[in-house]
Parts: sequence; structure tokens; C-alpha cells
Amino acid sequence: MSASEASSFEELTLESNDGSKRTVDLRAGVVSVDYYEDILSPTVTAKIRVINTGDTIAKEGENERQSIYNGLPLRGGERLSMKILDQGKADNDGKEKTGLDFSSDPKKYLFVSSITQVLQETQRESFLLNLVSREAITNETTRVFKRYNGIISETVKKILTDPLIGFNVDELEVNNIVEPTEEPYEFVGNLRKPFSTLISLASKSIPVKSGDATAGFVFFQTQDGFQFSSIDSLIKKPSKATYTYTDINESSITRNNDFNILQYNIDKNQNLVENLRMGTYSFTRLTFNPLNYQFNQEVYKYGDKNSSKKNDRMNNLGKELQLPKISDDSKLTLDQLPTRVVSQIVDIGASTTVSKDDNYPADKYQGQNVVRYNLLMTQSVSMTVPCNTDLKAGDIITCLFPKISRGNTNEYEPEESGKYMIKELCHHFEARRSFTSMTLLRDTFGLYGG
Repeated sequence: MSASEASSFEELTLESNDGSKRTVDLRAGVVSVDYYEDILSPTVTAKIRVINTGDTIAKEGENERQSIYNGLPLRGGERLSMKILDQGKADNDGKEKTGLDFSSDPKKYLFVSSITQVLQETQRESFLLNLVSREAITNETTRVFKRYNGIISETVKKILTDPLIGFNVDELEVNNIVEPTEEPYEFVGNLRKPFSTLISLASKSIPVKSGDATAGFVFFQTQDGFQFSSIDSLIKKPSKATYTYTDINESSITRNNDFNILQYNIDKNQNLVENLRMGTYSFTRLTFNPLNYQFNQEVYKYGDKNSSKKNDRMNNLGKELQLPKISDDSKLTLDQLPTRVVSQIVDIGASTTVSKDDNYPADKYQGQNVVRYNLLMTQSVSMTVPCNTDLKAGDIITCLFPKISRGNTNEYEPEESGKYMIKELCHHFEARRSFTSMTLLRDTFGLYGG
């Protein structure tokens, strides 16, 4: 079976939120299902479009059957148990797919956040269910109020496992979710939402896994749960699958088109002016210490190999970054001239005025943060492939694009081809077809990277 053919809706059961435990099977009326992940989003989302003929649910003690919208009724907060199995293989080695499963554990059920595009006629109704994870609901009903100190990764674990916050991540599982960080950080929750706190901590985190590691983490959710990972470690992951763009499909007998790129579009290919404006290559940092009233100034340069504030080499998906010269008459490259000024007050700690140490050593790591986040967005490619539910946000895939030539060549384009990170994806399911749409990111060019 081809991966682009219809998937199997194993379970799509919606449960009412009024305590009656009334349920309805949506499978017969589903028009389409869209499931979303994003490395910049702390929650997964989904959309289900349903058409119903109005004779689905019978109220207790009544013979007359009603529609889903008023019979369940649909008012928001309903739970959905979902399991979808797509066709084909998960990777080029023939690994079997596990499908999209939000049915095995009630903690993984999705929740209806809103019902939109409601259309009601005499004998038919249609509506769009907008769904979020349980943790997205929890995030709106709780706050972070404690004072935390110590290594950031340990603080993240405390927040995820704290029963008062309510994410209820298993204490044994949390070690696989949270990547160890290097520096301690002290702060007070100040009644911020948990997602806001965790995203803020991610921007201050420094990995300890590798000598080449640079600052910059992301906090996001996939079908496997939360992930608190450094961009550097995501980049170093092995490629999940290899996709090839070709104008020729293999025969319908062999059905070996699962890893063809159906279509792609280059959305962004290096915005030099924007990178200069953001200080991606070099910027000046001005700090003010409120304890001793002193100012400090330093310059961060991406290509400064002798600087203690930058590792000798940053992990890249492609080749190492090569920057142009400022002018034809100069030997200086763009990373030798600061293009942005960043000013801030030194963080001296939480709830204390005795500490004279910088609570967060921004002078050592802020430059790495700026470079890592901005460089990751250098290239952006939109792509559609046959459905593969084993792909998740944050995965690395290899894309091979043909070399444009008048001759008949089987060579691949050496600059455009290579490894890409999945920033966001959408698994789309319909009655007769299914496919996966992705936004891919890459920091540098080249088929073979570091």
C-alpha cells in the first residue's frame, strides 16, 4: 500500500463534558483530519471536519435521535480518543509505522478548545473541531509561583513533575524529556504561566553534551510528549528518512514512491539585511550593574576563533558558514563589524541583594543564543510528501534535489540538497488520500555538513 493512499481511522471517539459519559463515534462523518506539531509551540493541535446527518445520538429515555452538535452536546472541553494508521513504511529501510495514537492513555486524549464553521440544515450539519492537548488546558488554569535555584534542567523537571502545576509528567520519564544544561539560574515564578516560564528557561539554557555545543534550547510538544532540547543536539541527530524530488514515479506495482517529494517551495533563502539588523554575525552588548552602578561594553563576533565567548565550531546541518567581505577593498567580513546594540540590566539574583555575581552569565552565552536562533532560520522550505506519521517536529531528514542541467543527469544539487530540520508539520488525512506537509529549516548550505 502506498503512503499517499487513504489511512485507517481506527478510533475517533468523542466524549461529552457534562459528566454523562455519553460518547459518539465520529469515523462515519469525518471529512478530514489535520494534526499539527511545531518546535516553537509547547502544545500539539488538531482540526477535524465533520458532516453529520442528524440521527446519531439518542438522549437517555428518548427514542428520537439527535445531531452531534446539540445531542452530545458540543460546547467545548470534550475529550477525543484518536488513533489513525497510515500506509507504507516509516523509513527507507522498511521500518513499520506506529501511526498516530492518542487513544492508549486517557492522559494523551485531545480536548475540544472550540467549535467553528458550524453549518446547520434540515437534515445535515457540519462543523470544525479545534483540538489541543490536555497540557494546553492545564497551562491556562495554573501558575508558577515558587522560587527556584540550581541547574536549569533540574528546574524544568520540577515544573513538569510538580502536582500543583498539573502537567503530571512521570518522574522516570522526565529524564528522557529534558536534556541536561550547564549553568544554574535563580528566579521567582511571579505567577507566570508554565509554558511562558519553560520557554523563557529554554532561551537561557546551555547544553553540556558536547564541547561543540552552543546555547539555545527549544521547548515543544510532539505525539511522544514534551521535549526540552538544545538546537545543537537536534541538529546532531541522525537523519530519519531520505526524500527525493523526481519527475518520474515508479510503477504502481512496486509502490515504492513513499519517499518522493510531491512538491516543494523555497520560502526563504538567506535574508542578509535582516540578519545584520538582528546582530546575527556581530553585535555590541551594553550592561548595567544596579549594585555597583557600573556599565560594561563588549563585542560579540561570530567568526572570532580566539574569543572565549564562542566555541571553535558550531554544529551545522550543511557546510560551515562563509560570510562575505564588507567591501572589495577590505579584508574584514560581516562578522567583524557590529550591526546591533543590545542593552540590559545585569541579573544579580532572585530575592537577594547580597549576591554580586551575575545570576545568568549573558556575557558568555547571549551571543551564542542570538547566532543559533537566527542562523537556524536561514533557509526555509515548504514541502509535501506521502503521509508518514513517524515524522515529528524536530526530526532531521535528508532531501535530495536534482541538479538543473540541459543534459540528462542523475546528479543531485550539492548546495540545495542535504539535511533539514522539521520546524513544523501537518499530517493530513482524507477519505481517499493522506499526506504530510512540512516546513523545513537549515542554517547553512551544502549536501554534506559538520
